[in-house]
Amino acid sequence: MLQIIELTNDNVIASKAYGKLRKEDIEKIHPLIHAILDKGMKVRWYFEMDNFTGWDLPGLWEDLKMDTAHAKDYEKIAMVGDKKLQEWITQFMKPFTNAEIKYFYIEQKEDAKSWIESQ
Repeated sequence: MLQIIELTNDNVIASKAYGKLRKEDIEKIHPLIHAILDKGMKVRWYFEMDNFTGWDLPGLWEDLKMDTAHAKDYEKIAMVGDKKLQEWITQFMKPFTNAEIKYFYIEQKEDAKSWIESQ
């Protein structure tokens, strides 16, 4: 499941992932990305993981398509979560974007929010 949470910047998408992400979860992000791009801005994504276990197959495919289509549209991605996923998720995302990707432990989520909103 993917829940959209709120941060204050106009070009930040903030989300919290629980369990497995499905295609429908990834499709929630498309209009948010396009709203930011329509303003002429690059996307910054705060991605918090809480008991996140990955994607089902259609969800993974949808995520790969979205990341590939928008590879140059991301500026920063803050990954927040469990140490077990740190290297895997960060390494997984790098080939699909030119964005600066930084991992934060869950207890550093306020630092992650500050970083994603900072210049």
